[in-house]
Amino acid sequence: MKKVISVLILCMFLLGFSPSAFAVDLEAGAKLFKANCAACHALGSNRVVAAKTLKKAALEKYAMYSIDAITYQVTKGKNAMPAFGKKLKADEIENVASYVLAQADAGWKNK
Repeated sequence: MKKVISVLILCMFLLGFSPSAFAVDLEAGAKLFKANCAACHALGSNRVVAAKTLKKAALEKYAMYSIDAITYQVTKGKNAMPAFGKKLKADEIENVASYVLAQADAGWKNK
């Protein structure tokens, strides 16, 4: 039985799946975004560096249009953006990153 579980975990890893990928909660991401990000990024804007918004075109232009890129940025911070890696748990950061991508895809029409 242990071998079967090990093989399944290995397959998930090789295919790029992780257990947390199945547990993304956009509603939780929206709440976390509002509490931690909206002061600088309301409706996908960027009040510090106007060109680097959270809109799809800007995310693509700056190679940030992926869960991994957004997760890394939120976790580690960069330039004027603070790091949230010690304030938020990994699954919370993934929820925020998923919310940002969903909103970018929707044109930030949904709050």
